[in-house]
Amino acid sequence: MIADPDAPTRTGGCHCGAVRFEVDLVDGLNTARRCDCSFCRMRGAVAVSGRPGGLRILSGEDKLTCYRFNTGAARHFFCSCCGIYTHHERRSRPGEYGVNVACLDGLSPFDFASVDVLDGIRHPMDLPAGERPRISGRLVYIPTDPASSD
Repeated sequence: MIADPDAPTRTGGCHCGAVRFEVDLVDGLNTARRCDCSFCRMRGAVAVSGRPGGLRILSGEDKLTCYRFNTGAARHFFCSCCGIYTHHERRSRPGEYGVNVACLDGLSPFDFASVDVLDGIRHPMDLPAGERPRISGRLVYIPTDPASSD
């Protein structure tokens, strides 16, 4: 069970501990989702939304490296020591962040029984005027041993 899923602020970091951050979330953990664009399919992270300007790097800013692709608008950040994706600045909402749930202290992507998968192949910024982004599917996690989810 997730402790305080509506907490507005969370701390986190990369695997090796070189990067630490604090983030103000848009709606607690209620924005958890995956994306099926070419990059996110390979990255495989569940992300939650951080408020515009709401991500503060507490340590290791010099250890972060950035990757951009396609339009170059989204900035995806990784620890240069351990390679873990920590967060990205969104193309769809400039200034807003997607934060890797696995990097948030005390959380795991396996804490979520199911997560919406957004249609990143048809990116919201590329849709015709008036057309809304859609959910392309749902990722479900069913533990084989219910005790393992505690």
